[in-house]
Amino acid sequence: MSEGAKGAPPRDFLHLRRDAASGIEAVTARFLGHAYDMHHHDEWLVGVTHEGIQDFYCRGARRQSVAGRVILIEPGERHDGQALREPGFRYSMLYLPQDWLRGRMGGSDAGIGFRRTLADDRHLGGAIARACRAVFGTDSPLATDAVLDDLAGHLRRHLGAGAAPPPPDGDPVIAERAMDFIRAHAAATFGLDALAQAAGAADRFQLARAFRRRFGTSPHACLVEIRLARARALLRAGTPPAEAAAAAGFSDQSHLGRWFRRAYGLTPSVYRSGRTNVPDAVPTLG
Repeated sequence: MSEGAKGAPPRDFLHLRRDAASGIEAVTARFLGHAYDMHHHDEWLVGVTHEGIQDFYCRGARRQSVAGRVILIEPGERHDGQALREPGFRYSMLYLPQDWLRGRMGGSDAGIGFRRTLADDRHLGGAIARACRAVFGTDSPLATDAVLDDLAGHLRRHLGAGAAPPPPDGDPVIAERAMDFIRAHAAATFGLDALAQAAGAADRFQLARAFRRRFGTSPHACLVEIRLARARALLRAGTPPAEAAAAAGFSDQSHLGRWFRRAYGLTPSVYRSGRTNVPDAVPTLG
């Protein structure tokens, strides 16, 4: 995230985005000194510090979070925030609604609570950062659902929640139905719950297990592959990149461009012009 012109001194910023489907709010911010006075939230707070020293009061003591450390604050816990030294601190935070977390922990939050306020858990920190990027980003609801499910899995061991029961074996019929739905609705917007219902799965978790067992990857990865293939066909036919992006199901031209470069190593405009040696199919060699 840009902090201004190159060479300009850093400054405070705070950006917030809410995921409409889950109600989760994502915040990314930098503070050079005082951040916020004592307050509390009704949500569960999970954050990760990216830079600097994040000093705050919680649970009867002042605490310091450094780069990579995870912050865990329960609903109603009072806390403040400040930077201890220049150039301040930068962090990402998720505000998880109580009903969302309750649902991910088996339908009850009885006896669930964070064991500690600070944790050194790089896997959870990475999951928090990915979830924030998903809420701020332009990926499909399938991608956001997947990273939020991954976040919930990493949170379990910090919440006093037991391990989730093992999912049932993958059902290839469910996976095939899901793939048919993805192909038929690739340009539409839908999440994992809708896909699970269309495929006849008990829930999104059974769907994910069945799909990975059958196809070796996630529904979102297959959706992107299908959209990219459709965009390539449109670009070969001379369709402008912006129109190809919309027709294939990408949110805009830049969204298509990011995925296109990751998959093929060149931009949609260059591919459309024909200055490429990327094959459409792998040739059969003698």
